[in-house]
Amino acid sequence: MVQIVKTISEVRDIVKAWKRAGYQVGLVPTMGYLHEGHQSLMTAAKSENEKVVVSVFVNPMQFGPTEDLASYPKDLDKDRQLCQQAGADLIFHPDAAEMYSADFCSFVDMTGLTEELCGRSRPIHFRGVCTVVSKLFNIVQPDKAYFGQKDAQQLAVIRRMVRDLNIDVEIIGCPIIREHDGLAKSSRNSYLNREQRQAALCLYRAIKLSQQLMQDGERDCQRISAQMTALIEQEPLAKIDYISIVDADTLSPVEGINRSVLCAIAVYIGKTRLIDNVVFDI
Repeated sequence: MVQIVKTISEVRDIVKAWKRAGYQVGLVPTMGYLHEGHQSLMTAAKSENEKVVVSVFVNPMQFGPTEDLASYPKDLDKDRQLCQQAGADLIFHPDAAEMYSADFCSFVDMTGLTEELCGRSRPIHFRGVCTVVSKLFNIVQPDKAYFGQKDAQQLAVIRRMVRDLNIDVEIIGCPIIREHDGLAKSSRNSYLNREQRQAALCLYRAIKLSQQLMQDGERDCQRISAQMTALIEQEPLAKIDYISIVDADTLSPVEGINRSVLCAIAVYIGKTRLIDNVVFDI
C-alpha cells in the first residue's frame, strides 16, 4: 500500500534513504481529486524512476478571493487507490500550516510568462504556483518532475523558473488525457451537471476546429481565433475568458503562425472555468 505522510521532515527522511540506496526519484505535484490524467503522469514517472512521490496539496496561495478554494473537490481514499494502481511509492499530503507558517512572507514571482493567458484573469495564481512548486522541489529534491500539457502555461512557467533559478530537476511534460468524447480530463469537471457537461464539449470542438484550419493552410491567428470564438459563442452556457495564439516558449501573442505556437483557450461553463490547448509545431 502506498504510504501517506503529512510532514516535511518525514518526506525528507524517506527520500534521503532512497537516495542513499541509489534510487532515482520522480515527483508528480497535484492538488488531489486525481483522475486518469494524473495517473498518466505517475505512470510516466514510474517508467523513468525507481521511486515516485505524489504530492496532494490544495495550495491556497494560488487561489484568488473569489475562486473555488473552499469547494475544491477532495477524495484522499480514491487518490490513494489511483496512486497505488500507478505504482507510486509515497503520497505527500501536508496541511496548509505545514507548508506555510503563520509568519510566512517569502514568494517566488515571475514577470512576462505569467502575465498572458490565465495570468490576465488570475493575477496572483502563478506566484502561488511558483512558490509551492519551488517548495516541493526543495522538500523532495526529485531528479525529475512531471506536469501535464493541459496546463500549458503552468508547464512553461515551471520550465522557466527551473532554468532561471538553476534548480537541479528535469521537467517532463506529458500529453493531455481526454474523456471518450474529447473533453480534457480535469478535477473541475466534477462541478458540471449533465447539461453543463455536454456544453463543455465546445472547448474540444474549438480546439479541433483550430487544428482543421491549420491543416487547411490557415496561418492568420486573428482569423483562427475569430472562427473559434464564433463556434464557442453558439453554446449558450459558455462564456469565453480568452482564446489566444502565442509563441510556445515566450507565451507572447503572435499574428501569424510561422513557428511553434500554443493555441490556448479558457471558457466558463456556468461558474466552472475550464481550459484546453493544442501546440502547432511549424
